[in-house]
Amino acid sequence: MDNTVLVGLSQQMAVSTSMDTVANNLANMSTPGFKRDMTMFQEYLEPVRPSESESTLHQLSLTWDAGTARDLSAGHIEQTNAPYDLALNGSGYFVIQTANGPRYTRDGHFTLDAQGRIVTESGDPLQGEGGDVTVSPEDGPVTIAKDGTVTSINSSTGLTDQFGKIQVVQFPDENQLVKEGTNLYSTTQTPTPAASATVLQGALESSNVEPVVEMSQMIEIMRAYQSMATLMQSHEDLKRAAIDKLASTQT
Repeated sequence: MDNTVLVGLSQQMAVSTSMDTVANNLANMSTPGFKRDMTMFQEYLEPVRPSESESTLHQLSLTWDAGTARDLSAGHIEQTNAPYDLALNGSGYFVIQTANGPRYTRDGHFTLDAQGRIVTESGDPLQGEGGDVTVSPEDGPVTIAKDGTVTSINSSTGLTDQFGKIQVVQFPDENQLVKEGTNLYSTTQTPTPAASATVLQGALESSNVEPVVEMSQMIEIMRAYQSMATLMQSHEDLKRAAIDKLASTQT
């Protein structure tokens, strides 16, 4: 295959991957606790034999997709005053029990299910130190302390009932957490208690996506695509002109 075509295809693949990443970031700019992704690329140099009229070795510069990196910076804390909206201040993740095992998230938009459990929008229960956190319907407004302790005043006895303590964990390397959809992460790392993180009731951590930044990147990606498309079209036009000239010379 022609070297110009190889370079163009590698560039177009890189542009396509970048556009997918930016589009996903923009689609989740309103998702609580979402962390934006950044596409990483490396230059791959392939030696090319010189032509008969050349004496020096050339290198073909190709673009290699090295994967994505995650921006772990915290989003803004936004007050919602909803009793089961929780934000984490500091490094840490909530533990969610799913059908595929424990998963982790910073999306603190929870609610109560029919059984009185604190659950995600998908119905997966939030985990406390002793398992699911279940609130009794006999109790009044629930209070969640900064250390994750869930309490309420029993309307019958007037005493304070404690329903558990929400688990907040951390990992040796957060970049190894794997996205699984619905804002959940999985990992083979062993979690440890996040002692420095605090739970804020009635608040949510916003996405750390900056729409203006993402839109600017999208414009740059589109310009790169158009530039490479123009180059490949010009190369194709030159080839066609050379073939036409050769054909007319032979006749």
